[in-house]
Amino acid sequence: MSSAQAKDEIRHRVWSLLERQGAADGDPHGRIPRFTGAGEAAERLAATEQWRGANAVKVNPDRAQHQVRALALGASKATYMAVPKLALDQPFYLLNSLLPSYTPDEAATRDAAEAHSLLVGVEAMQRLDLVVSGSVAVNREGARIGKGRGYADIEYGMLTEAGLIDDATVIATTVHDLQVIDGPIPEEPHDFRVDLVVTPTAVIRCPRTRRPHGLHKDRLTAEQLAEIPLLDALMANSGGTGEG
Repeated sequence: MSSAQAKDEIRHRVWSLLERQGAADGDPHGRIPRFTGAGEAAERLAATEQWRGANAVKVNPDRAQHQVRALALGASKATYMAVPKLALDQPFYLLNSLLPSYTPDEAATRDAAEAHSLLVGVEAMQRLDLVVSGSVAVNREGARIGKGRGYADIEYGMLTEAGLIDDATVIATTVHDLQVIDGPIPEEPHDFRVDLVVTPTAVIRCPRTRRPHGLHKDRLTAEQLAEIPLLDALMANSGGTGEG
């Protein structure tokens, strides 16, 4: 079984488990699940020292992490969220630009961001103290699997290439307890691990053993290169090796 096939098997196993246990809001398949207790996991993350020490955060746009974005805005942290598929020249929303016209809860929604948020490129962003990434599955070593489209890895590579994610940046994910699996998760050179796994009931601190740097040009598809305008410029500046 290839690494891609093994990852896909884990995804479907976790999606089916969440569905059987009634632990997701709506059909979890094919997406970052909006899991039961997402608000409690967000509050638990917000109680960590890593959260309290963060001035600038980037949070994925999935509904499961809506409350994480709202709490970041409510705490006056610079809060960034990626444009879907990173498809614009300025591929991040600065959600703080929606305040005070919207409440933090309203400003944390994708609809409000797409309609009215300020768009920024990497040159206008602050260095990130905390990154919150969505996951379908994760283990206690911090290895994670997303929904399989590769955009989280590209976004991570772009931000490390731009110097916005460095060794001091904490990477976290919020998931249901059922999404924390025993055993290994297949990993490839571009895959990053998280430092914190936060569930509605626990904070799992993972050993930092994997922190790749940069874009992996050989992993990019023609579709991704066509969709993401910033990739060409970043790879021209770096050589696009992704090594380090």
